[in-house]
Parts: sequence; structure tokens; C-alpha cells
Amino acid sequence: MRALRLLRDLAAMLPRLVRMVRALIADPLVPRPAKVALVALAVYLASPLDILPDFIPVLGLADDLLLAAVVLDGVLNFVDRSVVLRYWPGSPASLDATAAVASRLARWVPGRIKARIFSR
Repeated sequence: MRALRLLRDLAAMLPRLVRMVRALIADPLVPRPAKVALVALAVYLASPLDILPDFIPVLGLADDLLLAAVVLDGVLNFVDRSVVLRYWPGSPASLDATAAVASRLARWVPGRIKARIFSR
């Protein structure tokens, strides 16, 4: 039951997250590397081709989740917080909680790879 509620909440939040990404891409205050990373993430997530196919239980979504966490962690470290909060679909506390989870997941990716994603 709890997992089903979580999936419903995530599905309900998806349109707001899509609007947020669109708004960040259009905002002139967001640096170009962050925009490129957001566009690349959106294309990857929408693509039927994955590093690990989604039909593989648990692992199929792990690559999507890890990549999303790395990009989110990078955006939150690269873009001014006030700009992100302008478009964030939740409260500042929910952004902080999401940022903490993204940061923990992003630690699994070597720093040189993360730095390359957001290099100018």
C-alpha cells in the first residue's frame, strides 16, 4: 500500500516537474551547462533505450534514478537556489529533502564524471 501511494504521488508530481524543467531551461539566469544537462536527462528518460532496460525489475529503473539524481544534484549545486525555488513544485523543505537524497545517490558516481556533465 505504501509503495502504491508513493508511485501515485510521483505520478501526480511528474507534470509539475516537467514544467519546472522547461522553465529552468528557458530561464536566462540558468547557466548553459545546466540547461544542456537537463535537456539530455529529459531525452534519456523519454527514450526507450536505456543502459539497463526498464523491464528488468529494480535494476531497470536504477540507471534512470541515478542519472536523475546526478543531474539534480549538479543543478542544485550549479544554479542559484532562488532560481530553482522559483520553479520548484513544492516547498523549500521538500527541495532540501530531495536535494539530500539526490546528493547521497550522486555520491555513487565519480566526481570527474559529474564535473564533466557540468563543465562549461
